[in-house]
Amino acid sequence: MISIKPGFIIESEIDGQEVLKQIEKVGRTCYKSEDRITDESAHKFVASLIKHGHEAVIEHNSITVRFICDRGVSHEIVRHRLASFAQESTRYCNYNNDKFGKEINVISIEDGIKLDTKMKELTPEIINEILDEWTKAMEDAERHYMKMIELGATAQIARAVLPNSLKTEIVVTMNLREWRHFFKLRTELAAHPQMREITIPLLKEMKTLIPVIFDDIE
Repeated sequence: MISIKPGFIIESEIDGQEVLKQIEKVGRTCYKSEDRITDESAHKFVASLIKHGHEAVIEHNSITVRFICDRGVSHEIVRHRLASFAQESTRYCNYNNDKFGKEINVISIEDGIKLDTKMKELTPEIINEILDEWTKAMEDAERHYMKMIELGATAQIARAVLPNSLKTEIVVTMNLREWRHFFKLRTELAAHPQMREITIPLLKEMKTLIPVIFDDIE
């Protein structure tokens, strides 16, 4: 068993200025004001769209992101209906095979604990005990999974004992409007700590890549 940190990879090639220019070109169709397009007009135009809630226009651009997270977090991600998903399948991925190193990967809960405001009063000693119990549970799950495979169970049957902490990869494509909705829900304090562990850094990177679109989301 290997414990790893969650993360993300932005699969789309993004030129932030070109994204804004594309949105402006689409948006000005509504007003037939294409003659007002200049090298600098896109920033102001898109900012005005968002300010006035005309976010349907930004649906004309989408971004694809690969999340490396646990199964529990992935179950929340797929609740965003206006998106396309491709996810590592526990039906077909046999972790007892050599290509997976004959072991499972799990997402560490250590940093998630640090983001959980309801656990901030716990002592370091108690936190260590919690982590120890989690580690034992992960090792037990791996042992039972491997034994079931060795006895002849298929991966789709043996997966019944795999934990929520199991590492998964899920590729997500959303338009910019849905990404805004996603970040508003999944970075706020009430979101799951291990969700925030990946969405907050992702939001920060999106802000650096694309001007305007996400600037108002804290």
